[in-house]
Amino acid sequence: MDPEVSLMLHCEPLQALGEHQTHIEISDRFNRQSFPEIEQHIEAVWSDRATQEPWLFNGAKFRLHSAMLSVMENGPMGEQAVQNKGDQLESGDTSSDRLTKDEQSCVLNLQLGLTCYKDYLGTNWSREAANLQSHGRNERADPQAFLAQPLGVGAVMATADGDVVLLRRSQKVAEAAGLLDIPGGHPEPKMVCPEVSEEAICVELLQGKERAVVSEIFSSVCAEISDEVNVPVSSLSKPLFMGIALNHTSAGRPSAEFYVRCTLTSEEVRDFYRRGGPEAHESTDILFLSRAKMLQLSDRSPLWSEMCPSAKGAVLLYQRVMPE
Repeated sequence: MDPEVSLMLHCEPLQALGEHQTHIEISDRFNRQSFPEIEQHIEAVWSDRATQEPWLFNGAKFRLHSAMLSVMENGPMGEQAVQNKGDQLESGDTSSDRLTKDEQSCVLNLQLGLTCYKDYLGTNWSREAANLQSHGRNERADPQAFLAQPLGVGAVMATADGDVVLLRRSQKVAEAAGLLDIPGGHPEPKMVCPEVSEEAICVELLQGKERAVVSEIFSSVCAEISDEVNVPVSSLSKPLFMGIALNHTSAGRPSAEFYVRCTLTSEEVRDFYRRGGPEAHESTDILFLSRAKMLQLSDRSPLWSEMCPSAKGAVLLYQRVMPE
């Protein structure tokens, strides 16, 4: 088992979920917990980084508090939760396994708060992350309670001829420099509240806009692909949710991983990539893996050591869910 990554939850094989099967609850109850010392630390970290990199700017992000897959039975049994927050997944029989597809449908439920990039740098990406997790475990029975936990998104993008896209990250990026990654980024609260500044975005402004938040989570996947790979959004299918992976090099930061089909061939995608896009500076090369090689990848594969945690998590989810 690779210590850099684990799975928070995943869909059943061949049952990746669409946007209409996703529901959220957003509340300030799901924001990061606080105490004076950590706020001082966050401010100090941000001040140091902003001095070294004056182009940095803070931005609001969605904070993942919990995620649950629920089986909705078409009968009097109602809803049966099959996976819950932060549990390490274990194989085993559940009563939902005995239901046929006609008798059940699956729903993803996310509990979201708000956080920001500054809080991420001062918590998940801080030298104090392990201490914060210990404090959260002791004081809140939740090791992530005092961490920013911004929700990321990533895409296993399959070309028309069946290859999966990987990008070689630039040596100039802050995290996972030079490693192989999948296209990805973050859904942006600002896209749901375009009329207000980043600093003014708050949970209250997002409440009542839950469907817009879900739409932003899913649409941000295609937007990130388009920005990083430079393919037209019109060439991409609607994303299908496979699961959530945790990056333990940044204290268990969560990333929702999706499967997206592209109508372009590998050579056509390569051509678009070489023309450069809005985020071309983030990567230096594009690689293509066949579906067979994706399914065979493991921590014993030579390529595995070249992959960043988000890509590893996406591979593990792809292998479990097999969305195509």
